[in-house]
Amino acid sequence: MTNATALAGRRNIHFIGIAGAGMSAVALMMRDAGHVIGGSDEAAFPPISTYLEVQAIPYRPSLAAENLGAGVDLVVLGGSAKLHGDANPEFVEACRRGLPITGFPQLVADQTRDREVAVVAGSFGKSSCTALMAHILTGAGRDPGFMIGAIPSGGGPTGAWGSGMVVLEGDEYIVSQADRRSKFLLYNARHLMVTSLVHDHLNVFPTFADYEAPFVALLGRMQRDALVVLRDSPSLRAIADHCAAIPVWYGTLPGEGWHCEDVRFGATTTFTLVSPDGEKLALETQLLGAHNVENVVGVAAFLLSSRQVTPEQLQSGVASFQGIRRRLDRLTVSSSVPVIEGFGSSYEKARSAIEAMLLHYPGRPLTIVFEPHTFSWRNAEGLAWYDTVFDGAAQVLVIPPPDHGAASHSQLSFDQILERISATGLPTRGVGSARQVLDSLQALTPDSVVLLLSSGPLLGLPDSLPPVMDARFS
Repeated sequence: MTNATALAGRRNIHFIGIAGAGMSAVALMMRDAGHVIGGSDEAAFPPISTYLEVQAIPYRPSLAAENLGAGVDLVVLGGSAKLHGDANPEFVEACRRGLPITGFPQLVADQTRDREVAVVAGSFGKSSCTALMAHILTGAGRDPGFMIGAIPSGGGPTGAWGSGMVVLEGDEYIVSQADRRSKFLLYNARHLMVTSLVHDHLNVFPTFADYEAPFVALLGRMQRDALVVLRDSPSLRAIADHCAAIPVWYGTLPGEGWHCEDVRFGATTTFTLVSPDGEKLALETQLLGAHNVENVVGVAAFLLSSRQVTPEQLQSGVASFQGIRRRLDRLTVSSSVPVIEGFGSSYEKARSAIEAMLLHYPGRPLTIVFEPHTFSWRNAEGLAWYDTVFDGAAQVLVIPPPDHGAASHSQLSFDQILERISATGLPTRGVGSARQVLDSLQALTPDSVVLLLSSGPLLGLPDSLPPVMDARFS
């Protein structure tokens, strides 16, 4: 691939793999900057597929050479291995025509080189924090640029060019199989927030040292006068001295940094934000879970430390933020049995969603419908995750994982996954269709709670299950 340079004039950009969360966000950034955008993808599923339609992003639902119209003068290629090479007719056609080809991380890096860039990185929490930061800045009239790897629940865009500071979700995952750099290392981070550091993406980072290395490199690039906000945790404390800037720490417990006190969980959760100097600010949020309170504390630490917003603007933005799709998103309207969708691509993400359910719905039987992610939960190195991740649930229904990716890691079979969960004593059942899920939920009582947990299509259940539950338990 060739590296993109600063885009002079109005360009016609074609995104191959546009249904990726990052790709669609960058497409919106480029459209907002004045360029013509379009794209293509295969097997796109909600919420991204419907989101593309809502945002009026033109795309073709298959890959074909004719999708690259005569006016296309730049191709942005997704990172999936299936998009690179002769099996992709659009890639072949772009090469034949000599069109410049780049990836979205490189495009973002090149186009924001002269902007003030803040990168939000971390093993979990980065999408929520990026979206919250962009929401607060927008409400305060700061006109930020931003790129978010998840869809805001309020229906807003995931990407914008803006005129103020650019807030980028910084993914540690590699650019592509051919480019093994972590995406966030391409961005020109002037400021940094890191939400967490726990081993993830075992297929490309076999050991924790492998996973930690790009975070060390990212910290090492920060200048002495940068604002660096870090979650107070042993793993981040261990690498903080690689950063020339003095970190601003945050967490939920009292310490040397920002923290919270007097937390009261409910449909609206209230708490008091405490600064390192002891100043206090009352906040309320619609978000569920202790981890989201911590996310709010971290974003508040960044925005108030940088004086990007006033305390009053922070209060307003936190209170009005509705969260992001698939991160503890309540899908039912009137059912006494809430159906909530969480993101479960790793142990920590899944566990934080489950703990939020147990916190907000104490004593109520929790049914989890779980679809294992092929590059984490189906990796043999993560087999022990199943021993504790579902603690507190009443039962687990497990959807067969996707079968791709076998060449990149040692895959567990579906039977091995079911056996490992069952060995914990938790009632466990494999379900291969939406009908089987509905049949398995017939025994639910009105005090039950259902958590859909995945990063995949979940058999279409996020769309089909809520109306059934609303009709049954209204």
